[in-house]
Amino acid sequence: MNYSQLLLIFDTKFHQLIMRRILLTFFAVCCINNTWAQKALEEIKETPGKCGGVYYAYPTPTSAKTPAPDGYEPFYISHYGRHGSRYMLNDMDYKTPLITLQIADSMGMLTSKGKDVLKNMEEVWKEAEFHSDELAPLGKRQHRGIAERMFKSYPTLFSGNAKISARSTTSMRCALSMVAFCERLKELNPELALDWETSRKNMSYLNYHTKRYDEVKKDPEKWIQDHNKFCARGIDPRRFVSQIISSDEFFEKTKFSKERFFNSMFDVAIDLQDMETEVSFFNLFTPEELYECWRNGNSWFYLCDADSPLNEGTAIESTQPLIQNIVESAELAISGKGDTATLRFGHDGNIIPLAAALHLKGCDAKETDHDIIDEKWQNYNVSPMAANIQLIFFRKQGSDDIIVKFLHNEIETTIPIKTDIAPFYHWKDVKAMLKM
Repeated sequence: MNYSQLLLIFDTKFHQLIMRRILLTFFAVCCINNTWAQKALEEIKETPGKCGGVYYAYPTPTSAKTPAPDGYEPFYISHYGRHGSRYMLNDMDYKTPLITLQIADSMGMLTSKGKDVLKNMEEVWKEAEFHSDELAPLGKRQHRGIAERMFKSYPTLFSGNAKISARSTTSMRCALSMVAFCERLKELNPELALDWETSRKNMSYLNYHTKRYDEVKKDPEKWIQDHNKFCARGIDPRRFVSQIISSDEFFEKTKFSKERFFNSMFDVAIDLQDMETEVSFFNLFTPEELYECWRNGNSWFYLCDADSPLNEGTAIESTQPLIQNIVESAELAISGKGDTATLRFGHDGNIIPLAAALHLKGCDAKETDHDIIDEKWQNYNVSPMAANIQLIFFRKQGSDDIIVKFLHNEIETTIPIKTDIAPFYHWKDVKAMLKM
């Protein structure tokens, strides 16, 4: 065998080896991508309430807190919280499916299961009537619980006549969330010097959006066009409808839309976890239907309020006054001229971009492909009802080094800057990241 033949054999085997490695890598990547693609679906199967996205009722945290480094003591808390669980925004969100069911019943076109759904829907309406857009009783309990856990985690900050400031947007559900939070603190220590306020004056940072944000959000040529195309992929409503309404004749005669009925029932289903009525409609949907409906809402909130490249940075721009307020309030506290805690209460449209701007883990994804947004970002993790971000500040006597820990929904989280004391960060490094 001559040199040329040996070289040919070697070259062939080398290429076979390379191709084998390439194929193995390809299949491994496919498996990883498939795993990520199934993550949200599996979470929704396990906890159906997560398909509610921003309607997901606040999950009470159970994780332990990491002690501060030796000698460091807490001296200040900076907080931003979303209002607690609420009812849907309009009475018609409840009445549309209710009226559809009532008409179908009058025409004798409800299945036996459909009659049960109608009975339950009438119970839901008894609670929801005149409550649209309002804080639900659960929302008050959520904020009372968050306040109590904060108080018990950092008792030295809430002792004596410690100064606490609380500010909310002018939305009633935000104001009542603040009241519930402050009420619990005062119950735990009546001596607190707690100053709370609901005013248009504070809207300039608690719920601020730039003109460019509004323009991009309303421009049909911008991300909304792509979002609508994504949602237009459609979810077949026939299986769902057939278990409730016995004949297609109903839709032919009334001109009602199967798709609208399906979507309106999904909206009620996800809101029930925030209400007092002990009814659930999740069993009417398959996990895959819940997942696909959730993807539509998840896409909207990501594209509108997170750090999506498609909103051209307008969401992050809009949160800058809030970040400035956070930094300035912290600097006052560090200097000894500020409050012991600063409490702020607003909306999902504020806490979502704040979480992205702070680069909290899982909150700052950048993705342009609608089909895989749900793999990178999940609104039920970022902003469930009563979502909150807390910055806990610590100092060591005799040292000017201020360190800070980030809590997202009361769970310790990370940000992408170097630290030698994880999960704590040096405040000077955090300020540098925020460019403040």
